[in-house]
Amino acid sequence: MSQERYLTFVRPMLQRSTFAPLLALILLVLINLIFTPNFARLEIRDGHVYGAIIDILQNGTPVILLATGMTLVIATGGIDLSVGSLMALAGAVAALALTRYDQGAAVAIIAGLMIATAAGAWNGLLVTRVGLQPVVATLILLVAGRGIAQSLTLDQKIRFEYPAFEFLGNGSLLGLPFPLFVAGGVFALVLLAERRTVLGMYVEAVGGNLRAARLCGLRVDAVRFAAYVVSGFCAGLAGLIATADIKEADVANCGLYLELDAILAVVIGGTMLTGGRARLVGSLLGALVMQTLTVMLQMRGVVTEHTLILKALVALAVCALQSPRIPELLRRWSTQEVRS
Repeated sequence: MSQERYLTFVRPMLQRSTFAPLLALILLVLINLIFTPNFARLEIRDGHVYGAIIDILQNGTPVILLATGMTLVIATGGIDLSVGSLMALAGAVAALALTRYDQGAAVAIIAGLMIATAAGAWNGLLVTRVGLQPVVATLILLVAGRGIAQSLTLDQKIRFEYPAFEFLGNGSLLGLPFPLFVAGGVFALVLLAERRTVLGMYVEAVGGNLRAARLCGLRVDAVRFAAYVVSGFCAGLAGLIATADIKEADVANCGLYLELDAILAVVIGGTMLTGGRARLVGSLLGALVMQTLTVMLQMRGVVTEHTLILKALVALAVCALQSPRIPELLRRWSTQEVRS
């Protein structure tokens, strides 16, 4: 490879935040198309589309929602470890509204979203007003959020049969799973706000240099607070979808470890953990990479323990492609090749 070719082709692609997750997603899809039987098979039954690809998109909806909110939080220099527990809390509140208090689907959805959004606001207050480190502040609700949900439900699974609410998790629109439209709508709104309003500039300024942003007169605390509120809302919506899908509130397992998948999706997508620009499209691709890998391993009968290890290795490889040292190593390699 000549140095000129490297400078004009390889380096610009490596500098794009979406290149690494997009490449990983394409490779995973190609591997599945070749080696996984029936991966590309799609069936239409009763007006609904079924198949492994549809399963990836539908089952990846909670991670996509979590990664959308998490991207804003991480871009402002924070982190939210509580989103998995907020999923369980929102699902528990919605299920209780349906069963114990005999409310309709609309009230249950609003109640679940309100409690999760309020929890996100609590995280924001701890970070901005109390001055706690984001890891510590959100770790509190990581533990307490699921504990509150277990207390409300008496640590029991709450079954329900409410078709209007169940539609949120397993309904269909235009032959496709309804959760895809919910996650797509939320993602599009956040992306539009980040790209077409001052939100993106404020988030990047706060995450890039907190002190400089404050000296420039930006309302730093308001921006960081808003990021946690959005993260809480997205977690609540993800929890409602997961609860409606299985027709029960399972507070012990709902959202368990999904905060880790969301963080990995954001990091794979190119948003730096130190803060800076929010790479929302990259986070979406990162979430799809994680879910595609999960479905691929499940279809090939890989045990859960090995699945976690392989997911970690893929995340490491994709993040390594985004390391600033990789372009430098390639530049040195290409220079040595030219000299030889």
